[in-house]
Amino acid sequence: MWPLAVASAVLSFASTAFSAQGNLTKPLTSRLILPAEFSPPQNFKNVNLVHIINLEKSYPKESINVLIENVASEPQDEYYLPFTSRQMETIGALEVKDRKDPDGGFFDVEAVEYDPNSDTQFYRIRLPAPLAPKAQQTLGITYSYLSALSPLPAAVAQKDKQYLVYTFSAYAPSAYITTKQKTEVKFPSANIPEYTIVQASKGESESPQKQGSKFTYGSFAEVPAGAVEPVTVRYEFTKPLIHISRLERDIEVSHWGGNVAFEERYTMHNRAANLTKQFSRVEWAQQAHYNPSTTAIKELKFPLKVGSLTPYFTDVIGNVSTSRFRSNKREANLEIKPRYPIFGGWNYPFRVGWDADLKKFLRKLKNGDGYVLNVPFLEGPKQPEGMAYEHIELRVILPEGAENVQYSTTVPLVSADISLHRTFMDTTGRTSLTLTAINIVDDLRDRELIVTYDYPLLAGLRKPLVIFTSFVSLFFAAWAIGSLDVSIRGRK
Repeated sequence: MWPLAVASAVLSFASTAFSAQGNLTKPLTSRLILPAEFSPPQNFKNVNLVHIINLEKSYPKESINVLIENVASEPQDEYYLPFTSRQMETIGALEVKDRKDPDGGFFDVEAVEYDPNSDTQFYRIRLPAPLAPKAQQTLGITYSYLSALSPLPAAVAQKDKQYLVYTFSAYAPSAYITTKQKTEVKFPSANIPEYTIVQASKGESESPQKQGSKFTYGSFAEVPAGAVEPVTVRYEFTKPLIHISRLERDIEVSHWGGNVAFEERYTMHNRAANLTKQFSRVEWAQQAHYNPSTTAIKELKFPLKVGSLTPYFTDVIGNVSTSRFRSNKREANLEIKPRYPIFGGWNYPFRVGWDADLKKFLRKLKNGDGYVLNVPFLEGPKQPEGMAYEHIELRVILPEGAENVQYSTTVPLVSADISLHRTFMDTTGRTSLTLTAINIVDDLRDRELIVTYDYPLLAGLRKPLVIFTSFVSLFFAAWAIGSLDVSIRGRK
């Protein structure tokens, strides 16, 4: 049995209303420090647990639906969840909700650090209200892993199929005894040439039970805390593994222009199997007539907000001319094709930008000088195979003179910072809110970012006054210089 250990990407999650500071998220760097000899108290047991592993995208997404029961003599509100050290580096978007109250908001989740040298860590899930003795509650826990899938073989021919390998445990990670559980694995197709068989124990049947592209391990009778049953599966996935190592997203608000400008700068990498031979353009052109499955990234589709306009798209060489933009009252879709098909192991840095009417995203509060900006935290391409983002830096550039800036989002953040961004014709500089997130998947696409700020009338008049004063000063300077007598006269 493997020791269970915990994931590190220290995620903090939000409730559904503004906190005292106006922020729904907490910095991921905040950790609960406990003594080195810490061990989760056995205050709960898992009455029934269903572990679902979805391998239909380019990253594994897992969910644990578990009915927990308080077996202690007093009310309890702290439930601990373990992971492995590898998962510590790659886990992302971990969220916990009440399965019977899906609109009730996310539970507070915090990483526990009790021994930096140990291979065991835990997430602490704080229940909204203490659970009484012998009472039960159903938790819905979801999370994803980045860079967790490996091609096998690691290199294939240009026309060959790709197979991926994923290793997991047939027993869900748990710090508590589980009375009954099973693990369901959903594959993108029924082509699964290799998989681990779990031998039957007393009163149980051999696993997995196969039903098309779905495997079921279990159900298993009582499983002790920390138990692991390693399983490895190899399955067909002839699609790209799109990995964004860095995304820089700028949202620039202009009150005078009535415009909000978006720009996104991508560092993209395809983690699919490499090519065994040099890329053949002729072979690629021949394949295009049949449109077969491929591990290469052929195109990127950006479903933008309705009303988006004037898009642009460039890479390190220049403008990407192979594109299509459709915009009407119902949709705004941008489709671009990279300069070359991006096969496994290849990189493609590029940028995309567009404008939109500010009225669709900004509203003024009835009282005072307050404004509320509501924009998507993440947009970007929407691909059927999914996308994973290792590092996201989002910068919201507000008008010069904006103050009392607060934000709210349900996307887990690592840091938040307010600074000044200086650009053309600025005096003190524009207020800039910079948010950083790590290990994000496109399932969080279109989640809202709400920014509130005050923009006094005097601050709004600052730029036209500066422009007016500059022109008047320039006029008088030109007049004064023109009035100077610089002629050369001889003596009388």
